[in-house]
Amino acid sequence: MDALLLALLGCLLGEIGDKSQWLVLALATRHDRNGAVIAGIIMAAVANAAISAIGGAWIGPMLGADARLLFLALAILFLGVGLFWRVAPPDTLDGWRTGAFLTTALGLFILGFGDGPQFLILGIATRTGDPVLAGIGGAIGVIVALVPVVLARDRLLAVLPLRAIRWTGGALLLVSGVVMGLSATGLL
Repeated sequence: MDALLLALLGCLLGEIGDKSQWLVLALATRHDRNGAVIAGIIMAAVANAAISAIGGAWIGPMLGADARLLFLALAILFLGVGLFWRVAPPDTLDGWRTGAFLTTALGLFILGFGDGPQFLILGIATRTGDPVLAGIGGAIGVIVALVPVVLARDRLLAVLPLRAIRWTGGALLLVSGVVMGLSATGLL
């Protein structure tokens, strides 16, 4: 259950104000087909989470307990540092003629591949040995972060204090990652 909750909260936090939300806003506004865009979000989130969970299930048994904890610490640090980065608006995929669902699914899959939330799911799956719950939690976290943008459009992003959320979350993740990393190396 720890894997599910940690992945859900970490991925939700990692997506707040990130490029994925801006891309979803552009696609939802352009296509004006909420159901297709939401289905694309779900498809991309599940695919990215599944890849990460499978990778974690494969890597985990190869590492010792301290190495798995250090791997998770690095994933948390990676996500935390990413929250301090200034977010540049992504390409809005205007040239894609694949329809609302496929454009959303492929665009978010490509954008999310190797991003902080995906790396966090990989780290959690590696550390906990419960890749299914890590993948489910991560996918739910990404979906929960992106679907309200489709439904509320730019009103949601205008109301949320994005900078405060990202900086506070980044600070918490950095502290957690440092503590885990020091514990994994035996320095704490």
